[in-house]
Amino acid sequence: MDQIILQFINGLDKGSAYALIALGLTLIFGTLGVVNFAHGTLFMLGAFCAVVMQRILSLSAITIDPTQKDFLGRPLEVKTPYVELWFGPEIGQTLIEWSVPLALLLAIPFMALVGWVMERGVIKHFYKRPHADQILVTFGLAIVIQEIMKEIFGANPIPVPAPRAFAGSLDFGVLLGFAPNEIVYPYWRFVYFLFSSVILMAVFAFLRYTTFGMVVRAGMADRETVGILGINIDKRFSIMFAIAAIVAGVAGVMYAPINSPNYHMGMDFLVISFVVVVVGGMGSLAGAVLAGFLLGILESFASMNVVKDLLPGIDQIIIYLTAIVVLLLRPRGLLGKRGVMED
Repeated sequence: MDQIILQFINGLDKGSAYALIALGLTLIFGTLGVVNFAHGTLFMLGAFCAVVMQRILSLSAITIDPTQKDFLGRPLEVKTPYVELWFGPEIGQTLIEWSVPLALLLAIPFMALVGWVMERGVIKHFYKRPHADQILVTFGLAIVIQEIMKEIFGANPIPVPAPRAFAGSLDFGVLLGFAPNEIVYPYWRFVYFLFSSVILMAVFAFLRYTTFGMVVRAGMADRETVGILGINIDKRFSIMFAIAAIVAGVAGVMYAPINSPNYHMGMDFLVISFVVVVVGGMGSLAGAVLAGFLLGILESFASMNVVKDLLPGIDQIIIYLTAIVVLLLRPRGLLGKRGVMED
């Protein structure tokens, strides 16, 4: 039972990442009708925002420390981060430790800009083109961005530590009445799940309860009628593309301590996220979230040793196997709508 609970919890944080990326993909497809194969790259860019913020806060000046001396008795030159010089050692070190949450302040405007430039500069020219053309151009764009990041940051993963306050693990089993150390889970993974839940609820609330969101949902259902009413729906859809980019970016920022940022992580998540979108139903926001958590949990259970011993390699194919079964039973996905991607 303790292993079942542990794998279920583990599946929640995996599902959170899948759901956030798939939600952004579905927002773009539902509003613009574009199959965006560059969306995983936005997740990767968000993760590297955490790297950049860590490096910015760690920028150091060389100072003389009279309390430290070399073997000749001369004061040593030491590197002191500028934030410690400006705000004091205690505050400065705290800022460096909390570089990942602080990276959200960088990621939000940066990802909005990237999303707007991507939509205005490239994708708007492919709105009325076949989906195959959209896939080719966005996939090519993803490869270009990926290679740029590889050139700037290198090919190796870059560790980004979580704040020290969340560096340990929670003995979750004790809270449920199990023996100590039976269900131990990293604090940051709980933080990521809670963060993802807040973002998901915020996006749904924005679309449901704001005038802007209502107009966007109306435009998703009947773009021509909304345009006849004198509403510039194209401008609003461009903003939605930027919002989708922000969602992917902040998801990547907070995932950086879990999976060290590397140039190909966007592609790793992209394929799975598209499977999530298809399983949930193309164009269905609720379906994307539901499928994200479902596939995350199934993948977690498939990674258990007892399952892999019984079905070798099942952990590598469980997501795709689930997709096959769902699409055989429900060709439009779990919550898909009639007519979407059926022409």
